[in-house]
Amino acid sequence: MNLKLYKPLCTFDLETTGTNVAKDRIVEISILKVNPDGSRESKTWLVNPEMYIPRESTEIHGISDDDVKNAPTFREIAPKVMEMITGTDLAGFNSNRFDVPLLAEEMLRAGIDFDLNKFKLVDVQTIYHKMEPRNLTAAYNFYCKKTLTDAHSAEADVLATFEVLDAQIAHYDELPNEVAALSEFSTYHKFADLAGMIRFDDDEKEVFAFGKYKGQRVKDVFQKDLGYYGWIQNADFPLYTKKVLTAIQLKSRF
Repeated sequence: MNLKLYKPLCTFDLETTGTNVAKDRIVEISILKVNPDGSRESKTWLVNPEMYIPRESTEIHGISDDDVKNAPTFREIAPKVMEMITGTDLAGFNSNRFDVPLLAEEMLRAGIDFDLNKFKLVDVQTIYHKMEPRNLTAAYNFYCKKTLTDAHSAEADVLATFEVLDAQIAHYDELPNEVAALSEFSTYHKFADLAGMIRFDDDEKEVFAFGKYKGQRVKDVFQKDLGYYGWIQNADFPLYTKKVLTAIQLKSRF
């Protein structure tokens, strides 16, 4: 083992109902505890979040409401989780921004005093990003074998971006070389607006990606609660999002 440990290290990962640290809940937690002598122990719990698991979350981690209906709640397993991580340090992937804060919320919700000052936190994703930068300068060097001078100058950046795109097509045989296909390939999620607040469902219908009607079709919401449309139009939402919602609202009348 290359890692030198003076106390146990618990690497952990959470699967959750969503990405809102304050509101979402754990549906699975897995912990690998590695001791200074190299010995290991691991434990995984399915967790009943006591709330609906959105379909888009199930599509990511494969855990449905049915899978956790007989599982213990986090409050029930919290003492066991705390026992396992007490006296250790914590590691994860993107853990400092998501897993650790959400775990702390769940612990406090379960009535357990969770003090982050007792742990050293190691985020593997941060190490990866610092050691292998994923910015335009790094891409220009990797794909084009050139050094980007005047980075963050708009003219230099735009020329380098085109060269990187052209070099990517040459580098990957499986990458399409037409813009329509590249657009599809380079899009993680398909949204109706630019801010990612309105996405498309499996039937290509617009659904809310935020708020109290998250996951529901926009047209259906406006037909039953037109006041929600009015609230959005008067609130601090991007103008393009309002434009898209206005078009949907006009269609929902017919």
